[in-house]
Formats: sequence, C-alpha cells, structure tokens
Amino acid sequence: MTQLTNRQKKIIDFITANETVQNQEIVKFLESEVDKTSRETVARELSVLTDLRIIEKEGKGRSVSYRMRGVHPLLKVMDYEEYISREPDIRSKDAILFKTEIFSKLDGIFKKDEIKELTEKNNLYLERKKDLPFAIIKKELERITIELSWKSSKIEGNTYSLIDTEVLIKENKKAEGHGDGEAVMILNHKKAIDYIFDNKDKFKVLSLRSIEDIHRILIDGLGVNHGMRSRAVGITGTQYRPLDNQHQVREALENAVLEINKAKDPWSKALIALIMISYIQPFEDGNKRTSRIIANACFIAHDICPLSLRNINETEYKKAITIFYELQNATYMKKLFLEQFDFSIKNYFL
Repeated sequence: MTQLTNRQKKIIDFITANETVQNQEIVKFLESEVDKTSRETVARELSVLTDLRIIEKEGKGRSVSYRMRGVHPLLKVMDYEEYISREPDIRSKDAILFKTEIFSKLDGIFKKDEIKELTEKNNLYLERKKDLPFAIIKKELERITIELSWKSSKIEGNTYSLIDTEVLIKENKKAEGHGDGEAVMILNHKKAIDYIFDNKDKFKVLSLRSIEDIHRILIDGLGVNHGMRSRAVGITGTQYRPLDNQHQVREALENAVLEINKAKDPWSKALIALIMISYIQPFEDGNKRTSRIIANACFIAHDICPLSLRNINETEYKKAITIFYELQNATYMKKLFLEQFDFSIKNYFL
C-alpha cells in the first residue's frame, strides 16, 4: 500500500466521516485540525488520492465533491501500523464487545473484477494440475499439508521447524527438545487436512457440525474441551471481548455459517470463514486454527488451490486479526489472504 502523508490521512478520515465533501469543506477542516492549507494544496492532495483510486470525484465546476471509492463497510482504508502500534489500553480504554451487525456487512467482500482475476489464476492452476502425473499431485498435496501444518501451528507459538515438521509427519519422529503437545498439534493439523481431502464434498455446503468436527480433530489430546464454550474468554493483546453466553455463541456461529454458504464464490466463503470463526471464538481454544483449516476446506471443496500460508508473517497475521476484532476492518486480512493465494498459485503443482 502507498505510504500516505499525514494530511492525506486526515482528508481520508474527513471524507469517510462525512461521506461526500467539497474542496472548501476540507480546507476549513484542515485549518481547524492543523494549519492553514490553501485550496490549491488541497486540490493537489485530492488529485493524488483520486489517482490512487482511494477517492472518486463526482459533479462538475463548483458542484464537484469527493467521496471514498466503492468502500465496503469492512474494507475501509486505514493506517494499520499506526493503529496497532498503540498499546491495547490506549486503542480502547473499555472492553470492545462483539457486534451482531457484522453479519449484514459480509456480502460483497470481493468485487466482481477481483473474482474474475482470481478465477483466471485458479484456472491456470487447474490446467497445470490436469497434466501432472498422480505421483506428483500426491507429493504436492503432501507438501502443502506439511507446510500448512507447520505454519498454522507456528502462528500458535509452536516451535517446531519446517524440517522437524516434515520428519514428524513423514516418519512419525518427534524432534528433541520439544514438548509432546507441539507434536500433537502438528499431527492434528495433518489429520484435519487429510479428513477434508477425503471428504471434500462435505464442505461444499458448510455446516455447524463440519466446523465442530474439524475443531475436535485439531484439539484432540491437547486438554481442550470440544463443543461450544460456556464461559467468557479473553484474548491476549486486545480489549476485544467475544460473546460469553453459550446460546448466543452458537447462534452467532450458525449465522456465520449461513453467510459463508450464501457467498457466491469460494474466495468470499474462505475469507468470511477465516475472519468470522476467529471473531466469534466459539470454542474454548483452537479457534484461529479452526478458522484457517475451514477456510482451506472452502477452497478444497471447490477445487481452488489450497493456502499453505508458508510465507505469511505470524506477527502480521496477528495484527490483521486484532484489527478485525477491534474495528471490524478486514482490509489487512484480505490483503494477506490474497498474497497467500498468489503464493500458492506460484509455488505448487508446477
């Protein structure tokens, strides 16, 4: 994302808050916020933001006004680094509660032109895969399974290296100096991914049961209760507090499943699963793991190249999900999601 100046950020905030504004309104706003800024300077800034396709101009002559360009309610432009650099208690002094209106905002998280481009990329993957021998396909699926099991576990603090993970999965040999729980976590990922590949039709239309099944596999042997949680949970590093009533938690997950199934394309299904299972936190533990594997299940069920997440930065992933927890802004997570899809397309089944 292009680095914006402080003045440009203030202009974006002002337009976002007021929906449609004119040049002279921005001039007055900037005078009250910073220092005197000429109409000509504001006009140049507006031209830059228009060229960057962040805002759009409408009207002619004196009636010209500006608004944010096709902004989805969950995809507003923001400075991720500036926001997340603040301490949690500075970002919000009070608890940030679950917002039920989120379900009405999930539609259209990908635009038609984005879906067209993603479909074209995936078609290239399908063409390549069609010509590969079965042995190569099997090997590539194993590679994705190993790398996804490793990275998804690493996001949760697992300290196995990628090589140690490969040896564990292929030879069932645990790495020295690591607790048994780390090996169990990784092997559970493999079991969950294998289950999806063996039962891909079950995930074409998602169900509450299918999410619970994947969660049960992922937390097996880790001392975590399965089923909907019945008590409140806190999340390290954020003031966000999910729902704490078991009935409401179940209802929220059911609503998320409805929205996933309503989505018309696999990319929307997967991204909604990724953000909403994490946001709802339906289980005692293992929520983000479940969200990542269910997102891949949405891809696998619809013949989309799976995400290994191999080169995602764990810290950036955590920043993205924290921003969604606190602001219901999925812009950064969508960016990471698309980068990982491109990575998978370029690195597997060649």
